[in-house]
Amino acid sequence: MKENKMHSNTIKDGAVRAPHRSLLYALGLSEAEMKRPFVGIVNSYNDFIPGHKHLREIAECVKAGVRYGGGVPFEFSTIGVCDGIAMNHQGMKYSLSSRELITDSIEIMIRAHPVDALVFIPNCDKIVPAMMMAAARLNLPCIFVSGGPMLAGRYNGKRIGLSDMFEAVGAHAQGNLSDEELTCMEKSACPTCGSCSGMYTANSMNCLSEALGLSLAGNGTIPAVFAERRALATTAGEQVMRLYERQIKALDILTFDAFENAIRSDMALGCSTNTVLHLAAIAYEAGIDFSLKHVDEIGKTTPQLCKLNPASEDFIEDLNLVGGIPAMLAELAKKNLLKLDTMTVDGDTMGARLKKARPADGKIIRTIDNPHRKDGGIAVLWGNLAEDGCVVKQGAVAPEMMVHTGPAKVYNSEEEASAGISAGEVVAGDIVVIRFEGPKGGPGMREMLAPTATIAGMGLASSVGLITDGRFSGATRGACIGHVSPEAAAGGLIGLVENGDIIAIDIPNRSLELQVGHDEIVKRRAASPGAPCRNLKGYIARYAENVTSGANGAVFERMR
Repeated sequence: MKENKMHSNTIKDGAVRAPHRSLLYALGLSEAEMKRPFVGIVNSYNDFIPGHKHLREIAECVKAGVRYGGGVPFEFSTIGVCDGIAMNHQGMKYSLSSRELITDSIEIMIRAHPVDALVFIPNCDKIVPAMMMAAARLNLPCIFVSGGPMLAGRYNGKRIGLSDMFEAVGAHAQGNLSDEELTCMEKSACPTCGSCSGMYTANSMNCLSEALGLSLAGNGTIPAVFAERRALATTAGEQVMRLYERQIKALDILTFDAFENAIRSDMALGCSTNTVLHLAAIAYEAGIDFSLKHVDEIGKTTPQLCKLNPASEDFIEDLNLVGGIPAMLAELAKKNLLKLDTMTVDGDTMGARLKKARPADGKIIRTIDNPHRKDGGIAVLWGNLAEDGCVVKQGAVAPEMMVHTGPAKVYNSEEEASAGISAGEVVAGDIVVIRFEGPKGGPGMREMLAPTATIAGMGLASSVGLITDGRFSGATRGACIGHVSPEAAAGGLIGLVENGDIIAIDIPNRSLELQVGHDEIVKRRAASPGAPCRNLKGYIARYAENVTSGANGAVFERMR
């Protein structure tokens, strides 16, 4: 475990700290509070993100719990990007790149204002893993409490989520949905605050926080608008004080076995492919060995027990009603697929937590003997198109697309792809290739939800494949293969694919191959102009200089 010498006494003990105490008294602290443990409350509230709109209220509950437990809370904020609002324009370049900035900003705040423990309040997409990375880096007693998922929307008697809205755009473009119907849907799809209602990236990461042991049971599934969510926040504030008293720190929880439990959970839930990227980055900060090969090995022996929107008509709120993540984990434990002696923020083991879990209902959470599939919801593929690996949410792929060979339709950006798809350039059987969208080449590894949803809305989800060195949203369904590494901008073969080239996808056998001869590839590489000029400035230019491969979690190079 990393040595951690941070504590609040650094800024409040001894005569030499009289100026520091003077400033703390200016905040309204009493002499009694000055002697108590200081607790940082990392809140990602902002007015842009529906999943974060209510986090001030969550923070107040956390602070009450900290005070009940004998601590003094100090709240500060981080930035946050709403992936849905940033989708399909230049703003998406700043989504993944914000992860490193959030992590760094938390480090800065806590190194400059040392505390004794931390409570993290994230909810959406990159903010959850960014805070987990910070937790590993700072290694203090800590606990996570998210804002919770929103409830599903309703339209024409059917429950819908954000993914349905993106697919509606494709249906509208085809003339299958009127302007009035589109407007009615957009006003119905997101009815409450909270992270988007399906098993998208935000909810995936919040559910995995339970499997890692960093949050209390229920953190991933209790809806944002439920009173139970506020009670959970208060309890989290109290519990972090118990963790402080026992000096149970982040790296006591974030062990190799905890990551294995998280990967098992990921596979059983059918989570977003983004989780692979983020777990790799968190493991990197924790000093844990993490590889795509290990992810796939675990995936091959982990049954998928849940299929939630967009892979089905069930939502996170349904998972919550039948026992949530503990019920699912307890089902995995029946076949000895979990490491039950890992520590959790309960101050006890995962095994102890799961003794209180409800039995699987058999529908939302399938039993271990009757899974949706015998292997996990995510697969890692290799081949000449992805020598360092790529990922696909196989649990959301139509059976007829699990093995598919077809001609490439190549685009050098998401915008080009969206325009081409809308113009009817893509037909059944094609494999769309979207490149120069990787961590460096994009830069920022944009999510391709708009192109994939347009294809789905046009009725092509079960007949068209998509491959990118960028990413796919957790809201994506279909044969969508992302994180192709090496990326085009780093010399990956994806940068040499031409229209009409035959590509072979074989998900069961974990293969992705460009069927072009070696001599032709050598010829193309010699004539390749390389990555297009992006004329980058500001933070995104610095990001492109420092970011590594998606196969490594798109983390920054270590400073020498």
